[in-house]
Amino acid sequence: MAFAELKARHSVVWGNGPYERITNTIRDIHAAVIERTDPKPGHRVLDAATGTGAAAILAATRGADVVGMDLAPVLIETASERAAAEGVTVQWDVGDVEDMSYEDASFDVVLSTCGVMFAPDHGAVASELARVTKPGGRLALACWQPETGMHDVFKMMAPFMPPPAEGAGSPFAWGDQEHVRDLLGDTFELELEEHDSPVTLPSGEDYWELFSTSYGPTKTAVEALDPDRREEFHQAWVEFGEARREGEAIVHHREYLLTLGTRR
Repeated sequence: MAFAELKARHSVVWGNGPYERITNTIRDIHAAVIERTDPKPGHRVLDAATGTGAAAILAATRGADVVGMDLAPVLIETASERAAAEGVTVQWDVGDVEDMSYEDASFDVVLSTCGVMFAPDHGAVASELARVTKPGGRLALACWQPETGMHDVFKMMAPFMPPPAEGAGSPFAWGDQEHVRDLLGDTFELELEEHDSPVTLPSGEDYWELFSTSYGPTKTAVEALDPDRREEFHQAWVEFGEARREGEAIVHHREYLLTLGTRR
């Protein structure tokens, strides 16, 4: 299978740290995706690359029959614990969005918030999203846009991270309208919207603490660095955050593309 080694690494990296601290900063995106897809009792919903399950749990609270799937077993464990605490039932599966185990036309609603964008084979992901969505079913993908927002975070992190895998698609291409139309335009009627999900923190130091302890890729990179490089990374992040100070806090505007589709 293409990118098998990369995905095996991802399945561990994304579970390194209390990732729910990160997903708590995009609650507005989860709410927007659920509002726009409007899952109801009787609907079967797939939250692909669910992470710690926030959107899946929201869909379940509306009475939908929900499946949450992710590549990282640790994240699925956390999602299951969160669902139990919320008192909702969700089917949690460990799986690969490039090769899903579900039957054709299984779901009325398929969604992902900043999730499927990180799978390396964009064409395979697009094909699978179309395959598992029923004719007339709804798709909603929230993906960070290129050249802004979270892309700037990854650009700042790049000198301290392993190089991208050869041949892997850029995650941020899913935030480019032309790329999304190329991937999904033949199988979905599309509506594309641009939004902002700002994160507000007291300081650049707080921004560093959040990501260096809780965001799997960052935490893994930090742990692999020697002390001097780790401190360089630390200072680069603090400076990045402080450059976005607005009065008493730093405000990082994180622009994303909301892709809404109806299966043809």
